[in-house]
Amino acid sequence: MGSPEKLGGLRVLWLLSVFDVALLLDSGMLYPRESSSREVKELNGLWVFRADKSSNRNQGFERAWYKSRLAETGPVIDMPVPASYNDITQDPTLRNFIGWVWYEREVVLPARWITDEGTRVVLRVGSAHYYSVVWVNGVEVMEHAGGHLPFEADISSLIRKDPTMPCRITIAVNNTLTLQTLPPGSIQHLNDPTKYPDGFFVQSIAFDFFNYAGIHRPVLLYTTPKAYVDDITVVTDFLDSTGLVKYNVSVKGASTATMKVTLMDREGHCVASSTEPSGVLKVGDVKLWWPYLMHENPGYLYSMEVRVTAADERATYEDVYALPVGIRTVSVTSTQFLINNKPFYFHGVNKHEDSDIRGKGLDWPLIVKDFNLLKWLGANSFRTSHYPYAEEILQMCDRHGIVVIDECPGVGIKDIRSFGNASLEHHLVVMDELVRRDKNHPSVVMWSVANEPAAEMPPAEHYFKTVIKHTKSLDPTRPVTYITDSNFARDKGAAFVDVVCVNSYFSWYHDPGHVEVIPIQLNTQFENWYGKYKKPIIQSEYGADAVPGVHSDPPLMFTEEYQKIVLQSYHDVFDQKRKHYVIGELIWNFADFMTTQGITRVVGNKKGIFSRQRQPKAAAFILKERYWRLANETGRLPYWTKYPCAL
Repeated sequence: MGSPEKLGGLRVLWLLSVFDVALLLDSGMLYPRESSSREVKELNGLWVFRADKSSNRNQGFERAWYKSRLAETGPVIDMPVPASYNDITQDPTLRNFIGWVWYEREVVLPARWITDEGTRVVLRVGSAHYYSVVWVNGVEVMEHAGGHLPFEADISSLIRKDPTMPCRITIAVNNTLTLQTLPPGSIQHLNDPTKYPDGFFVQSIAFDFFNYAGIHRPVLLYTTPKAYVDDITVVTDFLDSTGLVKYNVSVKGASTATMKVTLMDREGHCVASSTEPSGVLKVGDVKLWWPYLMHENPGYLYSMEVRVTAADERATYEDVYALPVGIRTVSVTSTQFLINNKPFYFHGVNKHEDSDIRGKGLDWPLIVKDFNLLKWLGANSFRTSHYPYAEEILQMCDRHGIVVIDECPGVGIKDIRSFGNASLEHHLVVMDELVRRDKNHPSVVMWSVANEPAAEMPPAEHYFKTVIKHTKSLDPTRPVTYITDSNFARDKGAAFVDVVCVNSYFSWYHDPGHVEVIPIQLNTQFENWYGKYKKPIIQSEYGADAVPGVHSDPPLMFTEEYQKIVLQSYHDVFDQKRKHYVIGELIWNFADFMTTQGITRVVGNKKGIFSRQRQPKAAAFILKERYWRLANETGRLPYWTKYPCAL
């Protein structure tokens, strides 16, 4: 297969040989923003692409495809970035391809980037699935294990070695999943020549969405001065009408530097400032960050401008970075979830980064459409099932006041071998990367470390105790959860979470067709979980498949009528329990999405209340009516939001 493990020895030698020309960044992961001191060059568009279809998927490394133009190694095709490669062509072997694929792009750099040695040039990949190796002009600059999260490297000295050369970027991406990756998987070689062709193998997975692969988020180059703001951490609070912004700024590239930190309101007026690298900014008459439909002015953001000045014997450097800041608090009691000390009830959705043709590729029209649908629906929240979403989506949530449960890719952990030390170590690294990237988003109110793991297995208790404890050490300001199923008696990890999130599909996977069991079984589920743990509960998944346009009366499974009655039966119980300890309901799913082919899936999962093309099913109108009613019951909405037709 040419898996990352088999190439590990070569990797070490390559990295040691290039450490003098490229530095793999392992500290801050600030989102690249243009400023008076920073430039951003997006590399989105058409890249050269080649899949390594050799029998061992290793020909690209054996023949060093990265040392020359990819077109010189064999046939290449155009491939858009960002996008999954699977649905772009008419080649069925590429749609289901497992192994290494290669991307290449030649970039013309501004002359000043090359001539000015006081400028750092950083190459950043927003995400690639799942194991990536990156070269610049044939020299390896970084590797990254795992999808969904960004990685970057300083390539300044490398591009200046020969200023006459174009900047040729080569990225090899391998979507192979093993028992130690997140999500886990395994390769099955089927060697019976009476049934399968020579070399036949399949990727086995235990999660219910299509294993899209490729470069899914933007690739870009950005600059900073030699002395620069490396990281910012912000924690917020308030006392009466005074906001408190505790901050810490990390500076690299200078042993000493002067600093100016300025917090500005939406109109650009300074409301607090400091000259220290860390401290507390006090904001009088504070405007808090509120969720959508919880306040007449949701999603209020301040801007924290950090200006750093440093000098060496050659020059003086100034770096400017502006971080959006939402001032709010999050806390949990045994029965409530509180935002700004007010009870918050999650009425929202689960989603996927998934759409026609582009797969999981970042797509701005789709993102904006989805946010319009969320607000039309009256949804105040969603969960990033089952992996971290693009930073751009979280930025939209910050601005619009949409609350987020931020989930890592810990989905499909079903094999006992995936609870071993190697898996645990990787899981901790993933949580490091996730918290480092998303810690400053006010919309992110809770971390989720896994979805429906085999929590009954003996190693699970230690595994999740360690992951949850580690996550809390990274960010003690947010609660931590993992998503469990309805069988509380088998769970060995829920004792360590702050909020119990439960998935259940009564009358679908259990007692299919019998909606009359829902009130009994759902009530029993809630009473069992709360009786055991005395923690607030979110119904983190529920629903039923509905093929758009298929109808039946009396309702039958897979019809829009059956989906409606399942939702309504759940809602009746939610209305009883939310008076006590149920703090939220998240429908599965926002929109239909692609899955692996199988006899239980008709061209994907059809549990969406919208089709994959974002057209509403009957259930969407049921949910819209309910969510607006829930929002209006708070009594805190301005007049115009009581009537969603006014939107």
